[in-house]
Amino acid sequence: MKLTVVKLIYFSPTGTTRSVIESIARGIDPDSIAALDLTLPEAGIQVEVCSHNDLAIIGAPVYAGRIPPVVRKRMGKISANGAACVLLVMYGNREYEDALLELKDYAIKANFRPVAGGAFVGEHSYHTDNMPIAPGRPDADDLKKAKAFGQAIRQKTNDAKVLDDISALTVPGTFPYKKRGPSPLTAPVTHEQICIKCAECAGVCPKAVITIDDTVMTEASGCIHCTACVKICPTGARVWDDAWIKNIAEWLSTNYYERKEPEIYL
Repeated sequence: MKLTVVKLIYFSPTGTTRSVIESIARGIDPDSIAALDLTLPEAGIQVEVCSHNDLAIIGAPVYAGRIPPVVRKRMGKISANGAACVLLVMYGNREYEDALLELKDYAIKANFRPVAGGAFVGEHSYHTDNMPIAPGRPDADDLKKAKAFGQAIRQKTNDAKVLDDISALTVPGTFPYKKRGPSPLTAPVTHEQICIKCAECAGVCPKAVITIDDTVMTEASGCIHCTACVKICPTGARVWDDAWIKNIAEWLSTNYYERKEPEIYL
């Protein structure tokens, strides 16, 4: 079967997931590529993948070994009509645990047919210059491997006459999934003295919990700790000032500094 259309479906607050699935798509080299960005709240729309010649690449970050609940909610609005899909999880150099299996289950519930999967490393949300956690990932080598992964997917699908010829995908993980641990009711703060009220932070927030007026206000109960607002702030005014977050970042930086490589499943 020849893949003519590839649809990129992703939740990517800091852009790392998006960059990898775009490289995978370049390796597949279809006739056309379309994107559905599920990151922002207005992304809750209906999408139908109508043809078995279409392929979706579905990407999401890993938070503490799981897929963020918001991803499942937004994926639940997609109708796939049995189209093939590739699964991609991005984790911060610790472990991805049950996330890839969880994403696979989400995809199947949306009526996709998973044919390949991958776990790639991205710069951790809590990374700072003082506490580096997978800095600069995905890097050029990661993206090269992502493109090669896409080429392998193209070969696998080209070798099959129809989608049913492709065997069911097996990925690591356990069910019931790892229980979600406690998370503090906290969010990044803004140093008002250097904030220029550009509203970049509000514009990238996946939960729309940041508002800009005379000051920057954040509804901590809705924050998912993606840190997109911190990474985009042009003046460095947006920071984590929570002791729990800082302790986790220090633990990750100390114990998970050795480089991990992408893992793929075909």
